[in-house]
Amino acid sequence: MGCAEMIRALVHITAAMVLAGAALAEGFTPKLVPISVPSGQDIRWQETVSDAQGSAGRTIRFRFVAPAIADATKVDAEVALDDMLALCDTFAVPRIPNVGPQPEQIVISLADRDIPFGEANPDAVQYFEAYSIVDGHCQWEFF
Repeated sequence: MGCAEMIRALVHITAAMVLAGAALAEGFTPKLVPISVPSGQDIRWQETVSDAQGSAGRTIRFRFVAPAIADATKVDAEVALDDMLALCDTFAVPRIPNVGPQPEQIVISLADRDIPFGEANPDAVQYFEAYSIVDGHCQWEFF
């Protein structure tokens, strides 16, 4: 690799790092970054969906991939629910916009694999929970 190619590669790497730093500073979490939860399981953000109305009105869905939930001996439903509440409080609430219409409901979902929103996958293990925001914290709602 010649000097010009090395300089070009360094410029591209530096630009990518600057863009990644700016995204993190604005609250964006790249999909490859693990998110800390009480159980310690590997959880990664898949996407946020805010354009699909829920039963309670304006709903924002935070979707996560958690491969360990496929094996209930590693992560059972109760542990997953504790992690979901933590995700709501520490990941979702800080990402709710401060201006504009506020959501009536936050839905946190965990799936053992990446599944496109709205598609059924009978082989996947999935958990869904709904929360309202009360005094800046998530409160579980019957879903």
